[in-house]
Amino acid sequence: MRRPLPSPEEAMRILTAKRTRPVRRPPPPLGRALNKTLREFDARFGQGPGALQARWREVVGPEVAKRTEPVKLVKGRNGGPSSLEIRVAGPSAAIIQHQAHEILARVNLFLGAEAVQKLRIVQGPLRALAEPPPPRKRLAPLDAAQEAKLAQDLADAPDGPLKRALMALGRGVLRQQR
Repeated sequence: MRRPLPSPEEAMRILTAKRTRPVRRPPPPLGRALNKTLREFDARFGQGPGALQARWREVVGPEVAKRTEPVKLVKGRNGGPSSLEIRVAGPSAAIIQHQAHEILARVNLFLGAEAVQKLRIVQGPLRALAEPPPPRKRLAPLDAAQEAKLAQDLADAPDGPLKRALMALGRGVLRQQR
């Protein structure tokens, strides 16, 4: 058997007499909760290979950076020696082998004292480094006769963005032909 719904007056009486659940407090900001943990991890593990990869050229110098790249940083177990694995392009491995002590000293200067004790050299192709392209040569502007000829050829075109684009294209083509 279905129970009848209470009238509005009865509903108000029931709601005023009944206790409701307390309002839940929102959780604290995540940054505050993680700060302590992040500080502990940073003290325990220090900067990782990501920081080393980002600044590799500054750490080892441009000549060594052209031939090498850091692959991984392996922490030693139970306080054992940690090692840095670097990939070397082709026959440069012998040169890098001779510079191993200097590279270790520079890496330890960046990561902290005695952060790396061994250098492991692996031969292989380097990933393509994003170096800025060489600056493009600026071509000399067109002389007045060529500019006038181009303007005369495009005189019938209606003014607007299309005409400006055609003028720029024409200038580029004529500069390349010189």
